[in-house]
Amino acid sequence: MRILQAIIVLFLIALFALGGVSWWFYNSLSSPVEHTRSNDYIVIERGSSQRQIIEQLRAEGILQSELPILVYLRTMARSQRLQAGEYRFPSPITPLQVITELEKGSIRTTRITIPEGFTRFDIAKRIGETFPQDPPVTEEQLLLMMSDTKLIRDFAPEARNLEGYLYPSTYEFPPDSKPEAIIASMVEQFKKIWKPEWEERARQLGRTPHEIVTLASLIETESPVESERPIVASVIYNRLKRNIPLGIDQTVVYVAKMQNRWDGTIHKSDIEADSPYNTRKYGGIPPGPISSVSVSAIEAALNPAETNYIFYVLNVEKNDGSHHFYATAAEFERGKAIYQKWLAEQRRLIREKERK
Repeated sequence: MRILQAIIVLFLIALFALGGVSWWFYNSLSSPVEHTRSNDYIVIERGSSQRQIIEQLRAEGILQSELPILVYLRTMARSQRLQAGEYRFPSPITPLQVITELEKGSIRTTRITIPEGFTRFDIAKRIGETFPQDPPVTEEQLLLMMSDTKLIRDFAPEARNLEGYLYPSTYEFPPDSKPEAIIASMVEQFKKIWKPEWEERARQLGRTPHEIVTLASLIETESPVESERPIVASVIYNRLKRNIPLGIDQTVVYVAKMQNRWDGTIHKSDIEADSPYNTRKYGGIPPGPISSVSVSAIEAALNPAETNYIFYVLNVEKNDGSHHFYATAAEFERGKAIYQKWLAEQRRLIREKERK
């Protein structure tokens, strides 16, 4: 009887010990570790053993203890999956998450953000600044690359360049990426977001996909407020139906950028510039987009609101980029007068600030 009791006691002790070890093991692998290296790249050299990798990460503060993770790697037969590379580990991070990252592999990347409404001129400048080349590549050379339309020939055979097809997003590329590859990735992203049903909708509107992207670029540059973009689209369509020039100032800005004379202010000479992109001087749709376009701008171009508006003016009361919309010239002139008074005041304040 005593022997049986002893066996039971030993069994219970062993069970509690096993439970304690299991809890420690699980807790060691699953507990988040805070560290100070989240913004740094940790380089795992090719040929490093699993022990060397784990020792390095403990020394860097990414891991707190080597034993549980080494046991885990051996037990789960995952020791051969760890890859060399350049890693950035967020803080906090669990040891199991560290292992997952090491199994996926990683290389150093450089981030580039292309905002909605950026032109190819803006994008060329940003690529040049973010990914310097040896030998250097000028903005003019980058723009020449963007004049090669073979990447979108199947989608928009009438396109003159890649304007409108360099999708605005945040990208990550290896630091030594070539501009051609970066440009191709942006075009590829545009093709990914384009939906097949949009082409059918364009046909219903009597427009080509290229014309829809062009209209979307006008909407993109006119209003940052997504909810009013279909209303802006209705103004554009209403003007086109009535053969009224669109009169969109951003097309004037685009012409100035094309002619390499944009200085941040619209001048009388800009408004009078002889270019088919100048919607103050020429009616109809410009020959192509004037900026990169977002999904919401494309959807607005495909689904304009039903209104009788043919004018709009910036809503200076809200000052959030939204607009007041008008159906008659008289209403528009009253709204325009308020806007011009506000604009004159803004210019006065800027002059006063510059004098100080």
